[in-house]
Amino acid sequence: MTQFTDLGLAEPLLRAIQGEGYTTPTPIQAQVIPKVLEQRDVIGIAQTGTGKTAAFVLPVLSRIHTMEITPPRKGCTALILAPTRELAAQIADNIRIYGKHMKPAVAVVVGGVKHNPQIKAMAPGVDVLVATPGRLLDHMDTGTIRLDGTSVIVLDEGDQMLDLGFVPAIRKVMAALPKKRQTMLFSATMPKQIKALAHDFLTNPAEVAVSVVSKPIDRIEQRVIHLPHAEKKDKLIELMGDPEIDRSIVFTRTKRGADRVAEGLVKAGFGAAAIHGNKSQNQRERALRDFKQGRTTILVATDIAARGIDIDDVSHVFNFELPNIPESYVHRIGRTARAGRSGAAISFCDGTERQYLLDIQKLTGITIASEGEPLPFEKPPVQGANRQPRNQNQKSGRPGGGGRPGGGGGAPGKNGGNSRRRKPRAAASAR
Repeated sequence: MTQFTDLGLAEPLLRAIQGEGYTTPTPIQAQVIPKVLEQRDVIGIAQTGTGKTAAFVLPVLSRIHTMEITPPRKGCTALILAPTRELAAQIADNIRIYGKHMKPAVAVVVGGVKHNPQIKAMAPGVDVLVATPGRLLDHMDTGTIRLDGTSVIVLDEGDQMLDLGFVPAIRKVMAALPKKRQTMLFSATMPKQIKALAHDFLTNPAEVAVSVVSKPIDRIEQRVIHLPHAEKKDKLIELMGDPEIDRSIVFTRTKRGADRVAEGLVKAGFGAAAIHGNKSQNQRERALRDFKQGRTTILVATDIAARGIDIDDVSHVFNFELPNIPESYVHRIGRTARAGRSGAAISFCDGTERQYLLDIQKLTGITIASEGEPLPFEKPPVQGANRQPRNQNQKSGRPGGGGRPGGGGGAPGKNGGNSRRRKPRAAASAR
């Protein structure tokens, strides 16, 4: 069996990995790390929870250490683009953890916070810049960040970049980079536009796929409950009384809906908080921190946060509302059954969501076990009221949620935290 010591990583990184308790890489790490160290362009296709972040962070840091590269002022040696603020922050955390014995200079450039601290952080140049596309463009336009000295770029969660409308911004960023560079693209799925992006910007890439694209994790027990929308809140509160539920995430389609669900759970005596794009950055960070540390045991999130909650001991995922994009279902339920554990995903389906359920089952190739009689088909709400169509153009840096797709298999990417039993009235909603 391959060990991290077999992959050619720099000694300070091996010490950090060992200090975190890891010895065996996940499949994507074992395949990607040598390719990156060979300076190959890479396309990595893997579901969340497979350790993708460490697969590119470790070899990038190893190259920076061994080559002793000095970044230019206002520039970076390596650029990592992420679709959301939370994912960017968690990638940066991983860089600091694995780079603790080499102390790389790291900056995070995202929306929702002031520009000046980011300008100050970038002024001397950094080894690794982690950024969301739009805020990065803002800095590039004002000349406070330059990319002409960047030798490595990583595009993380490419399909979510597509869903959030970031592809035009990505193309502008790529055009500002040197032609001679190493480019990596990681994604859970590979839609046509992401293939086109890879074709345009990667040179003879090594392709690594470690799981069947878009298939949910086998260890997740899935079921759907058919009921009218008006009955969903009471049903959710009833189900939350199950002592088997240690820590759970509830997904809604809208920001307002997330707030209403969180408020209802708090009134029922549960520790719950909501996270979505309308929350301030401080509110979002506090909600995630409280959830990770067990001060709240229920997190209510919109799809924008579906890939950013990287906690190994989430026992249940609830789809209060089914997503209108079937791939989002896969990303949502991937928040449970991480790091070799099992998990459960329970979805509510009213008449307006019947087509969404059919689309999900077609994509995943499974028939989800159901409870109750399916309701008659109804026309979904008007687009814009609670649907977020693919390729919607959003202003950069504003999307919320997102997170490090790590974890599992005794390899880097796991996030600590003890599972705690829910205590009624333990916390308040982060409104």
